[in-house]
Amino acid sequence: MTDTTAVGQTTGRNPAAPGAARTVASAVPAALVARLARGVTATGEPELVHTTAPLTGERLATLPRSTPADVEVAYQLARRAQKAWAALPVRRRAGVLLRFHDLLLKRQDEVLDLIQAETGKARLHAFEEVLGAALAARHYGRKGPSYLRDRRRGGAMPVLTHAVEARRPKGVIGQISPWNYPLELSVGDALPAFVAGNAVVNKPDTQTALTALWARELLIEAGLPADLWQIVIGDGPVIGPAVVEHADYVSFTGSTATGRDVAQRAAARLVGASLELGGKNALLVLADADLDRAAEGAVRACFSSAGQLCISIERLYVHRSVAEEFLRRFAERTSALRLGGGLAYGADMGSLVSDRQLETVTRHVEEAVKAGATVLAGGQARPDLGPLFFEPTILDGVTPGMAVCGEETFGPVVSVYRFDTEDEAVEAANSTTYGLNSSVWTKDARRGQAIAARLHTGTVNVNEAYAAAYGSVAAPMGGMGDSGLGRRHGSDGILRYTEAQTIATQRMLPIAPSFGLDDEKFAALFTTSLKALKVLRFK
Repeated sequence: MTDTTAVGQTTGRNPAAPGAARTVASAVPAALVARLARGVTATGEPELVHTTAPLTGERLATLPRSTPADVEVAYQLARRAQKAWAALPVRRRAGVLLRFHDLLLKRQDEVLDLIQAETGKARLHAFEEVLGAALAARHYGRKGPSYLRDRRRGGAMPVLTHAVEARRPKGVIGQISPWNYPLELSVGDALPAFVAGNAVVNKPDTQTALTALWARELLIEAGLPADLWQIVIGDGPVIGPAVVEHADYVSFTGSTATGRDVAQRAAARLVGASLELGGKNALLVLADADLDRAAEGAVRACFSSAGQLCISIERLYVHRSVAEEFLRRFAERTSALRLGGGLAYGADMGSLVSDRQLETVTRHVEEAVKAGATVLAGGQARPDLGPLFFEPTILDGVTPGMAVCGEETFGPVVSVYRFDTEDEAVEAANSTTYGLNSSVWTKDARRGQAIAARLHTGTVNVNEAYAAAYGSVAAPMGGMGDSGLGRRHGSDGILRYTEAQTIATQRMLPIAPSFGLDDEKFAALFTTSLKALKVLRFK
């Protein structure tokens, strides 16, 4: 499919990365799986569930399957542990995260093997998860006490009313985390919940449960009480509702369709929820962009983790004046990416995670080509490398009627569109119900920031693919529109796990008629006082 000759197109297949001697079976032995499986809350004689390694298609792990009754047990255990945990000083709770940070960096090779074995992603992309989790651990380990401290607020009566805003833990957080980033989107979201004094009942995707179980072990080693983080495993439609049913707050990352169901269930119980959902993210290459930097950035933006990244780019808008040259450079770099599944650094891209993902990617590409789109790079599966490999693919000539134009592909496929004015580019980028992430490339930083302010996405990266915004863990990250509710990271990422409580102490005078004032005189006095406070600029 890639034997083409038009400008910007390439020929041949992506090269294979050098093979690695270590195998999935040697890196994830049965003894390790059995040890980690003991961390699953599953009582009695649980039914077993099996997972496979995307890189090879071989059996990876056999794990106990939790039932809705097991979920209830998990919440009971978590609630008992949470009371004692919340009573500890916040700095002591935060200290666990700082020890976890050091252990994670020291023993990262263990979890890199697990992430690769469970997801099929390249090791460099697995390392991004270690990096993200370490950043979150350090940030909330250092800043958590500050975010949670009591804050003096303006009282009803200056001087006479002393008002304090305090933060109390929600209780037990119900967390449902996905398969694509099994370390970062499980432990990374749980860490601020723990600092805030909560317990967590986590349902990771079964395919990537080993990574979450490993992270739990490491946190326990760092000082987290074992019962504080409960992990249950099972099919989403079976135990997912039970996780939501017992939660004091819900943290969900996954598809928009499932997110709507989770939100409705949480709302019915009057509990809060944060949801990071789907995206159809756009990258804009302006006329003045550094084309080499933009092409390199676009490769990272589109093909990291084989495009199975919530904030990866699936739509690329390039100014018509530079489109031909940009696409030539972008296609050359894309076609040179080395594909491979070795448990070592060296591959530029790994495989998809499941047959379902491969089927979606294949359908989107084949339907688009049949309807008239042109393949500039990639475009085909690579069974010679493994059962779920698909080449990084660039499609030109995509039209609105094609599925790849509007649906989330969640794979290594990007569609290219040209624009003549920046207004046109902004309008096109915003022409979706999603609003998760976007990227702008220009030599003029102010211009890039001005364009960024017009884009309807929760994060915008100027002259970077996605890591600048996501890695800025002191700043909020999340989606607009159909991409979700709430934010992770920053103050939002920890305060969502708390209840705000106001404690107001009144001194000397009551806020009521007193000292002989009748109702009318009391009202007149307060009317005069309110006018004076406005003149004096009291807030």
